[in-house]
Parts: sequence; structure tokens; C-alpha cells
Amino acid sequence: MKSAIHYITDRVATKKGMWITLAIWLMMTVLLAGLAPGARDFQVSGIDSLPDDTQSVIAQKKKDNYFADNDGIPALLVFQSEDGKVEQGKLAKFLNNVEQENISGLKRVIPLEKLPPEAAESFFSEDHATALIPLTFDSSLDSKEIQHSLEKVYTLAKEATDFTLYITGPAGISADTLELFSRADIVLILSTVAIILILLIVIYRSPLLALIPLFAAAFVYEITNQVLGLMGKAGLTLDNQSLSIMSILLFASITDYSLFVLARFREELKEHNSKFDAMKQAMRGSGVPVFFSGGTVLAAMLVLFFAQFGDYRNFAPIFATAMIVVILASITLVPALFTLFGRKSFWPRIPHVGDRHVKTNSLWSKVGRFVSRKPIVSVVLVGIILLVSASNVLTIDYEFDTMKSFPDDMPSREGYDILEKSFEPGDLAPTTVLFEAKDAVPQEEQRELAHTLSEQPLVNNVQVNGVTDDEKVVSYRMTFATNPYAVETMDALEGIRGNAAKLIDQSKLNGDLYFAGETAASVDDRSVNNRDLIVIVSLETILIFLLLILLTRSFKMPIYMMGTILVSFVAALGLGTFLMDLFFDIDTISNRVPLYSFVFLVALGVDYNIILISRFIEERKKRTVKQAVEVAVANTGGVISSAGIILASTFAVLMTQPVELLFVFGFIVAVGILLDTFLIRGVLLPGLLVLLEKDKDKERGEEV
Repeated sequence: MKSAIHYITDRVATKKGMWITLAIWLMMTVLLAGLAPGARDFQVSGIDSLPDDTQSVIAQKKKDNYFADNDGIPALLVFQSEDGKVEQGKLAKFLNNVEQENISGLKRVIPLEKLPPEAAESFFSEDHATALIPLTFDSSLDSKEIQHSLEKVYTLAKEATDFTLYITGPAGISADTLELFSRADIVLILSTVAIILILLIVIYRSPLLALIPLFAAAFVYEITNQVLGLMGKAGLTLDNQSLSIMSILLFASITDYSLFVLARFREELKEHNSKFDAMKQAMRGSGVPVFFSGGTVLAAMLVLFFAQFGDYRNFAPIFATAMIVVILASITLVPALFTLFGRKSFWPRIPHVGDRHVKTNSLWSKVGRFVSRKPIVSVVLVGIILLVSASNVLTIDYEFDTMKSFPDDMPSREGYDILEKSFEPGDLAPTTVLFEAKDAVPQEEQRELAHTLSEQPLVNNVQVNGVTDDEKVVSYRMTFATNPYAVETMDALEGIRGNAAKLIDQSKLNGDLYFAGETAASVDDRSVNNRDLIVIVSLETILIFLLLILLTRSFKMPIYMMGTILVSFVAALGLGTFLMDLFFDIDTISNRVPLYSFVFLVALGVDYNIILISRFIEERKKRTVKQAVEVAVANTGGVISSAGIILASTFAVLMTQPVELLFVFGFIVAVGILLDTFLIRGVLLPGLLVLLEKDKDKERGEEV
């Protein structure tokens, strides 16, 4: 592998190879831009997250099969009147208009004026200030089609009523999310480019050094976007959150690897007059570490194929595609661009042959000397900071209500909040309980089972909601006394589901119980997520550990590297959640955050360790362990700290996104990267190398 990478980079670093490389990338970009669709043309605002064999999915399918009229995507219309009362007559007229409009995909409208008074009353709050009307859309509609249909509903509401309308439920959330991300994508890209440009100019004080990585990123982004567009056209689901995170990963990683190349290129320009010779030697020193760094990130993304959760599996092909293009660009396009501009890349601080490589009074030279002389003090101090930070993970509370992750002013979120205040908590998302019997179930036995279910913990009310024609399947509407997304409600339903067989026996029936709905899905969500966390953490740790053994030709050093990165991840999660609560008043996080953070912190954090260790191995061939550590820290400190600040800032751009999940994820990853950059790579890992690695002369002496 090493010789193959050197073969490629040696040819890229020639005058002919440089122009051929640039021409190939330009042609690929133009060709794909002209022939392939963009990834955003196929984005969706949500995917099926749970596997088909989970209990809530099985129950939902049975519900849709037995009660076909209930199949579809529900939209919850929440009406409020300016004079404090929603009039039933006006509402009924509006619903008639909706039904007559032939809105695309609309399957069912509640015939409010035909319902008995008692049934109609159930759609209004106690004070009649709020009304809740469900609509059902065809399940085959995509997010854009739902969005267009709901726009017509909003228009009809303005024309036929003086009520304020908010549309929530799965259909409303899908449409609002699509709208949010269509605006947020522009903010994300512009913010990412701006922050990288500003930081590069501030850190390196060179216009070209700031523009070259971004120029490379533009090529990589365009090619990745069009390749994903082709994959989307072929049937790959492209979730908008996945695409947003992919954009950050792409810009962050290509900038990181560009900085590693330019740092080594600047060193070699102080040794070689020819820019081509300098780049050849630079890539011989940095090409393999950069390739392996990208490879560890790629491997981490591919491991996500082993997840059961749909969101995580959707990451795998999208992120892997981006990383493949990034890796190829890092060993071809990036060195070709720096070679093209040569010494001018560093203007006005142009390196010349004979210049000093690293100033002995620089920050990282001082840190390298301190760590090499006092490794125990260094390791203990950093260890205490990490352990104290990590201890906070024991107090983390998780949030399962996805609506709480959206902005307060999003219509579907506003409608949801109104329902939460105006109706009973359990009415927000009732649980459907299906009883599937082998024989017909008499009404008396139907009522007996309803009574048994109503006596379970936290259950508020259970009503028969439907019976099949052969009376072998009964559907119940079960509401809880607490919020359907609360952990205590989920625990209660999980207990009921686990005791289903006993409940059936208690009611003297013969059959099976199935539970569908938001609470049931949240229970399965929690279970599947916990399983995936264990599987992905284990597989990624083992895989990256094996890759590090291949890179370092050592068994001990990968243990230091993986051990410190894992401790850093836990510390970042603990410290990040503590700071989120302290500064942003966010005291609960989505259960997705730990795995999201692990994948990126481990994959990206190990990059810096690879750069440090690669330089350490190179220097150790001609120096003692302490000297090699000191030189490695001094020579890599500047570029790694710069890259770390830029990488952390880039992920922090996710805090501009309108979803709290991405806000929290971006913040925690930024905190973790800074920990890796300054404490792990700068102090802890070098300290462990001094303490645990032995000089070759000592090893030979001990053997004798």
C-alpha cells in the first residue's frame, strides 16, 4: 500500500503529472455537473428508522392490514380562534371545501357535520378554544408532495375561516422539516466556507493558503454531490440531515488533510529549490498518514452498515462516498494545487532553502520539551481533567420527543405545543392496541380486555376503536395519563408489552396483543439504538485498532492511540452535555447523540494521533524516544492545532441548524476535537510514549 501511494504521489508531483491531475479533476467536475442530478433533488425529510422485525412496526403493519381505512400519513390540523372559540359550523364548512378541492394524495377527511354531537365534541378542547382535526394522506406521497398539498390546506383555511391554523403530526413535520432544511442548507454551506476562510487567513496570514483548500473542497463537494445524485436517482434514500452532516464532514476533512500536506510541503521547501522535488518528498512523508487518516474515517462510516437503525445505515453510503472522494483528492488534487502555486502559496511568508524548520521558542516546542522531561506530571494532569469530564455521562438524561428538537416557531411545533396545553397529555399520541384472536371475540370479552388494559400502570383510558367483520381482531385506543414520549410512559408500555401474555390469560382469552403508535415506536427506538451503540462502538474500535497496527507495525502504540481516543470521547460527551446545560439551558439530549458523536470523534480524533505517531516513528529511526517525541510534537503541533481549531469550528457550524439534535451534536463534537487536539495529541499521548516506549539500545541491552 505504501509503495502504491508513493507511486501515485511521485507522479502527481511532477510538472506533467500536476497538469494531468488538475485536468482530470476539472473534466470530472464539468462532466458530472452537466450530466448528473444533484443530491438535493432526491432529499427526503425522514426515513423508516426502525427495522421491519421490531414489535411496533409489526403491530403497525397489522393495523394497516386489518383496518385499511386507517392506513396513510396523518396530518393533525390545530385550529385556534381569535375570539377564543372555534365554531363547529365554520369548521365543518372548511372541511367540506377541503374534501371538494381534490387535493393531491388526500385520502380521508373527517365528516364533522355528520357526526353525532358526542363524537364531534371529542375534536374540541374543553373550552372550545382549540380544535383538532385529523386528515390522512396517501402513504406513497414524498415530502415535497405532502408540502404542496398542505400549502393548499393552509390557503383554504385562510379563505374559508378566520381561525389560525397549525398543521402538525407526521405530515406537518415532514413538510416543515423539508422547508427548514431547504433554507438551512444555504446557511450551512456559506457559514462553513466563511469560518474556514476566516480562520485560515487569521492562522496562516496568507490569502492563497486560505483559498487553495477551499478551492479543492469546491471540486470535491461538486463531484460528491453529483455522485450522490446518481445514487439517489438509482434508489438510495438521501435524508436531509445526513446530507447536512456530510457537507460538514467533507469540508472539514479536506481542509484538515490540505493543512497536513501544506505543513510538510513548507518544511521541504526549506530543503529543496525545486517545488516539484519538495512536493515529492512532502508527500512521501505525509501521503501515507493522510491516506490512512482518511481510511480510518472511511472504515468508521462503512461500519454503520451493521447498524439496524435506519438513520445510522443511511449515513454509511453517503458519508463513505464523500470520504472516498476526499481521500482521492488528498493524495492527488491537493498536492497538485499546492505544487501549481509553489512558494507563492505561502505569500507573504515565503519559505526559502536554509530557513529554520521550527523555532525553539514556539509554543509546541516548549510543550514537547515539557512533556518529554515530565511525562508523569503531564499524563496525570490531563488524566484528571478527562476523568472528571467523563464522570458527567452518568447524569445524562435522554429526550425521545422529536418535536422538542425543532424550533419553537415551526408551525408543526407550535401546533404540537398548543395540543399539549389544550388536551390531555395522552391524547397527543394514543397507543393502538390490537388483539388478534383465533375465534370471534364477543363484545363482553372485548370490554373485559379493555378493562384489564385500563388497570395497567399510567394508563388513563382504553376504548374499543374498531372490530374486523369476522370479530377476530379488535383495535383499542389506549391513552396514558402522562406525556406519551416521557421515559416513564415508555417504561410503562414496555412493561405492559412484556406482560401481554399474562393480560390475555387474565381476561380468559386466546390470542396475541400488538402495540402500535408513537410510544411503542419510542420503546423500540430506545432498544435498537442501545443495541447499535454497543455493536458500532465495538466494531469500529476493533477495526480502527487493526488499521493502526497495520500503519504503525506495532501492537503497543495502537493501544495508546485507541485508549486515549476512547477516554477522550467519553470525556467530550460528559463535558459537552455539562456545558450545553450551563450555557444553552439544554438539559436533555437525543439518544442519537452518543453514537453520532462516537463515530466522528473516534474517526476524526485518531487522525491527529496518526499524524503525530507517523512523525514519531520517522524521527525515532535516528533519535531517542524523548527526542523523537519532542521533535514530533514541535513539528506537528502547529498544523494539528490549526487543523483542530478549524475542524472544531466547522462542526460548530451545525449549531446554526434549526434542529436541536444537530445543534447538540455539533457542539459536543467541537468540544471533543479540541480535547483531542490540545490535550490528547499534545500532552497525553506524547507523555505515554515517553513512559512506555523504550529506546532501541535499551531493548538490545535488556535482551543481552
